[in-house]
Amino acid sequence: MKTTVMRVERFNAAHRLYRKDWTDEKNQQIFGLCANPNYHGHNYKLTVKVTGETDAETGYVIDLGWLSSVVNKEVLEKFDHQNLNLDTKEFSNLNPTAENIARVIYDLLRIHLDKKLELQILLAETDRNIVQYPA
Repeated sequence: MKTTVMRVERFNAAHRLYRKDWTDEKNQQIFGLCANPNYHGHNYKLTVKVTGETDAETGYVIDLGWLSSVVNKEVLEKFDHQNLNLDTKEFSNLNPTAENIARVIYDLLRIHLDKKLELQILLAETDRNIVQYPA
């Protein structure tokens, strides 16, 4: 039987939702306050879910200490206390919506996991706005 283990982390980051090819008016119409040219920030809650068979020798699906170090290196060191639009290569040309941030985090972590393990990212931008990738 498969088991899911989860690692929860938090990071703080600023961003602005906008498209460079749209006018300021259209960005404001679509993204509202999130299109503020002076940016805004969130205290993100990241839940990394890994699902797989429990190893008979270790009793682990995955070593959570190892997973924590990968999340720290691949996500927290890159995004924590950064302006996602200005300070990260991942979002230099990608609108840093919660949906896109979750997908980018998935891609950053997926390459480090055994292919037999399933990965899912939950990213809470606020207590009421949460994204799951993949769905």
